[in-house]
Amino acid sequence: MIKFEEFTGGAFDTNAYLLHGPDGCVLIDAPEGADDHFAREKIVALILTHGHFDHISDAAAVHRRHGCSVAIHADSRAMLAERGFFSKWGFPMNIEPVEPDTSLVEGVPLRAGGINLSLLEVPGHCPGSVCFYLRDQGVVFCGDTLFAGGVGRWDLPGGSKDLLIAKIQQKLLTLPADTIVYPGHGPATTIGVESQTNPFLLS
Repeated sequence: MIKFEEFTGGAFDTNAYLLHGPDGCVLIDAPEGADDHFAREKIVALILTHGHFDHISDAAAVHRRHGCSVAIHADSRAMLAERGFFSKWGFPMNIEPVEPDTSLVEGVPLRAGGINLSLLEVPGHCPGSVCFYLRDQGVVFCGDTLFAGGVGRWDLPGGSKDLLIAKIQQKLLTLPADTIVYPGHGPATTIGVESQTNPFLLS
């Protein structure tokens, strides 16, 4: 059983998850404060669910401290790698950029820290949004695609409500009902609960 711990940081209470693998730790997302919080861990890989600033604020710091690999979907790469990217969206912030080592692609095996993860591409909230599924553990780390009682916002550049809902139904609601969903914000839930009660998925 893979052990993992959760950290919530930044102005938007963004969740990060540190997975303890046999070959080192894997950090899923890097909100503000994650670098300091996990400073004493041996992080060998940082994998990002998408490129929105609240999920990548500490990505460069984590990479610099640990010398870890950094992976993100190609459609989110510019948000991570281009300085001043978010100023074009009207957000007065300057996230330190970092060039990813790997582009995440659905269907391409992803192994980090000795952990095998299945990658699910679920765009709609953000270009390049992905989820990380641990089938043997019965858990999925969803970033900002699916929440307890909600879904990711679609009103930022590149967002699409229709695409988001369609991909959630195709990629996530087809997982076993008892799969635990660990989202980018808020508490955990399950696929079964969301398929039966989430108002965005019942309309």
